[in-house]
Amino acid sequence: MAVIKTIPSQRLIHGNIIETSEVALITEDVYQTKGEECIIVRKVEECILTLDNRTTDHIVIKALTKVIVKPITGLIDEEYIDVEMNKGACVEFRWANGNWYILSSDGLKQS
Repeated sequence: MAVIKTIPSQRLIHGNIIETSEVALITEDVYQTKGEECIIVRKVEECILTLDNRTTDHIVIKALTKVIVKPITGLIDEEYIDVEMNKGACVEFRWANGNWYILSSDGLKQS
């Protein structure tokens, strides 16, 4: 299993400079965000992806496999403890006021 990171970048999250990448290709069963702008999950049967608001405040996730997204803190859309993404789905998340909000989605199941 591996994480392939593309163009290195720095982001300012909650007043801290985070060393990250624009895009990360994830092939792990479990992954926690690290400030990436976009994550593509592939080549695993299922991935549990944790949104870390300490390093990430906005992210787009593309699922080429089943992905269960859950936050470290707060809820998703003030209601869900996690959401399930189907293969082919793409979802944009934004951290605000103690919760994660879905800004746009395609192929999402509410858990």
